[in-house]
Amino acid sequence: MSEAATRPSANPGALLASLDPLLRGWLPRQRWFAGKGRPVTGFDLVAATELLPPGAEPGLLHLLVRVRQPWAHPAPTTTDHELPSDCYQLLIGVRAELPPRLAPALIGHVTDGALAGRTVYEALHDPRLATLLLERLRQPGRLGVLRFARAEGPSGADIPSGLAPRTLGAEQSNSSLVYGDTFILKLFRRVVPGVNPDLELPLALARRDCRRVPPPAAWMTADGADEPLVLGVLQPYVAGATDGWELALQVLAKGEDFSGEARALGRATAEVHAALAAALPTVTLGRAQVELLARGMTDRLEAAARAVPALRPYAPALRTAYQALADLASEGGTALTAQRVHGDLHLGQFLRAPSGRWTLIDFEGEPARPLAERRMPQPPARDIAGMLRSFDYAARSVPPAPGPHPAGETPPPSRWSPEWADNCRAAYCAGYADVDGHDPRTSPVLLRAHETDKAVYEAVYEARHRPDWLPVPLAALDQLASDASL
Repeated sequence: MSEAATRPSANPGALLASLDPLLRGWLPRQRWFAGKGRPVTGFDLVAATELLPPGAEPGLLHLLVRVRQPWAHPAPTTTDHELPSDCYQLLIGVRAELPPRLAPALIGHVTDGALAGRTVYEALHDPRLATLLLERLRQPGRLGVLRFARAEGPSGADIPSGLAPRTLGAEQSNSSLVYGDTFILKLFRRVVPGVNPDLELPLALARRDCRRVPPPAAWMTADGADEPLVLGVLQPYVAGATDGWELALQVLAKGEDFSGEARALGRATAEVHAALAAALPTVTLGRAQVELLARGMTDRLEAAARAVPALRPYAPALRTAYQALADLASEGGTALTAQRVHGDLHLGQFLRAPSGRWTLIDFEGEPARPLAERRMPQPPARDIAGMLRSFDYAARSVPPAPGPHPAGETPPPSRWSPEWADNCRAAYCAGYADVDGHDPRTSPVLLRAHETDKAVYEAVYEARHRPDWLPVPLAALDQLASDASL
């Protein structure tokens, strides 16, 4: 590799200025861009590294860029109305001319500045550049501000070269590359300083030999001002797997029972919870901590009611779920144990291998929440409530009709199968009890509070991103509010 490819960009400011006009239009169209609905007013360069110099054919630039956007009202408390800003990881391919096969990856043609006359594009769609990323992960070391590391032991010992890359189409807040159906590289697009749970927790589980979670084989980070930024994690790929959401919809379409799989999912969840509790510290929540937990749920409800007018009629009754949790603590109810949990558990986070074994993935937590909050110990009921809500989502969904749908989304829900959901919820809790010895349903106050909190979160998400789906969480909140009056 040339000397230019082993150092930061010689003139990073000029590179960013050259790309600025194109990025302003391209970034907001990406699924993983979190600032939709607010104009991009500028960029601040955090770091630029030439993995292959722009003069090469193709070139490959790794950029960490802060995106400046005005905040909608009410804005966070700050002396600058455009702060705080989000930092994004960009991998930019550079060519004199883009071949037709890469046309969907086009960002644009640069007219001014350091890259004038060149064509830039999303590098992950170029097999030559995607292969280079794997090679860097195979060779631990430093490249500018970037750091490449491999796991100790068997998981990082054998990463073959020459594995053919392909992108995964279902992009959310991250981007993923599959290499030869052997490994999958998840690249975090919106990055923050600190330890990402999607690396931290699978590493901890690997030390406990938990086979429910693929162990990290390698990862990449970047130097930060105070803490490193986790950029990507390479893990074994579960070839031929079907995710739990897809499988549940297939079963629903056939009118078949899913309770056997739901029970298996409950057992898998309990196994991962037990391994996390053994690998990382647990805490007992006293009265003050439980009251703080309930207050946080109440605050989120109040914010959601301001953002989603359709939720407001249910808010008074929903508050009682959180008050009941606080009352339980003040009355000296059963002590609550908190531990590290998945944090964003739903059917789509489980993969069923052709052998029938369930694997759990994506430990990043809810990306919209601050990293410090995502790394806090939580009652396991938070994950359990997420799964119960997911069964409800599936039961209120109709399998996609034949043909493509906009942005790869499934169509909005059109029917409701309450018996199917009830059977799955009961089976899941029974499966959890098979391993843990405690049936979550025996703690109804705790479970109801977390399920209400999750449904409130869903209502805000759907109102912002998928308005046609808003009736799903609203129906659940209607039921939860009705239960409060019984």
